[in-house]
Amino acid sequence: MIENFKGTHILHGNQFAKEDLDKVMQVADEFEKGLKNGETYDLMRGKVLAALFFEPSTRTRLSFESAMLRLGGGVISVASAATSSAAKGESIADTALTVSQYADVIVMRHPQIGSAAEAAEVAKIPVINAGDGAGQHPTQALLDVHTIKKEIDKLDGIQVSLVGDLKYGRTVHALVELLSLYDIGLRLVSPASLKMPTDMVSNLKEKGVDVVETENLPEAVAGSDLLYVTRIQKERFSDVAEYEKLKGAYVVDNAMLQKAKEGIVIMHPLPRVDEITTEVDSYKGAAYFRQVRNGVFVRMALLAVVSGLK
Repeated sequence: MIENFKGTHILHGNQFAKEDLDKVMQVADEFEKGLKNGETYDLMRGKVLAALFFEPSTRTRLSFESAMLRLGGGVISVASAATSSAAKGESIADTALTVSQYADVIVMRHPQIGSAAEAAEVAKIPVINAGDGAGQHPTQALLDVHTIKKEIDKLDGIQVSLVGDLKYGRTVHALVELLSLYDIGLRLVSPASLKMPTDMVSNLKEKGVDVVETENLPEAVAGSDLLYVTRIQKERFSDVAEYEKLKGAYVVDNAMLQKAKEGIVIMHPLPRVDEITTEVDSYKGAAYFRQVRNGVFVRMALLAVVSGLK
């Protein structure tokens, strides 16, 4: 359990206890209600967020920037490795030490697993991991859990199917860490070559999570309350032919929904390619754009708590 969020680095899904999630979700709910009522905030007035994105991003980067601006703070950013001193060979540690002189919080996305932790070792300010290669994406997991709670109204006692790239998918790597805190069943649906790492599956089972690995999506969705879809990530493949072979392995469309449990909720961290057809967007349980919206509230909450303001 995180006794005091102030100054805490947010790096990995395994650092949270249920009480921590409750705290973040409570503050996120507070901000959501306030914004709906037309409230404005100046909690972060005079503070600066450094958004360091060395890999492409739309939702994570913009939602963090939106969150900081809605809290009354300012933003400075690096949009790509090519536009930063990383292109000159600067180390992650030196970048973190430098940016610590300019900002009050660092949010960083980087292709190297462990990069955020490396920055956190030397940074003088909180570091939030916005995705470290195929490693972790804890803030996505936090907004995912918040979304599940809002959509299904509970976390204990549900069946969750995760489908797609479970080997390289940092979103699901972080998400299962948080879901393992609850009484849930997990169905891990993927091609054999994109299965979730064996050490992660073993860890889930050791925690008492009911885990089933399968390649059969129709069978999994027939008994699931939630389907969490991920894309097959072209950027993680060294062999383009292998990507082309796997990219259409699973497609969620209206025909697939006919085989699913009634009322199933569908989530996706986005961007999607062809794994969810646009015809599904009108389905009542299609929650992926609501999921995007929730990201702003959760990231507002994170910025506030690591700054000691909530």
